[in-house]
Amino acid sequence: MKKLIVLLLMILPLSAIAQEVKIAYVKTQEVFMAMPEVSEMEKKLADLNEKYKGELKLMQDEYQKKYADFIQQQDSLTENIKLRRMQEIQDIQTRMDNFVQMGQQDVQKQQQDLLIPIQQKLQDAIKAVGDEKGYTYIIDPAALLYTGSNAVDATPFVRTKLGL
Repeated sequence: MKKLIVLLLMILPLSAIAQEVKIAYVKTQEVFMAMPEVSEMEKKLADLNEKYKGELKLMQDEYQKKYADFIQQQDSLTENIKLRRMQEIQDIQTRMDNFVQMGQQDVQKQQQDLLIPIQQKLQDAIKAVGDEKGYTYIIDPAALLYTGSNAVDATPFVRTKLGL
């Protein structure tokens, strides 16, 4: 009896190993680019970039006007006024530099904030397909050098799950 139990305990792990391993792959970049949320994200980011460009253009125009006025009037200005105007021009330049840097950071943050839910939706769809179809692994072929002939292309299933 004891030998039978030991034999069963030894055979059980072997039966788990002998189960079929189902591997599929999903072309995530292809699916990602087909998602309508991506074009919405790109439009929002383009709009945000345009707003920043417009504001920067106003600042540059102000800088150019003050600089041109300074160059035109510098011979007739007293030393104190020259120094004050040069300081004003430098302040505008510093504000523009800070504005560009903060704008880039804001655009990157907005991109990240918009990208995370899209990526999560794609991952959830891949997981749902994997669970429904019983795949052991779902991989992205872009990260591999070779995809065997036994691997199933689950890309159409994921596209269907996302309604694409």
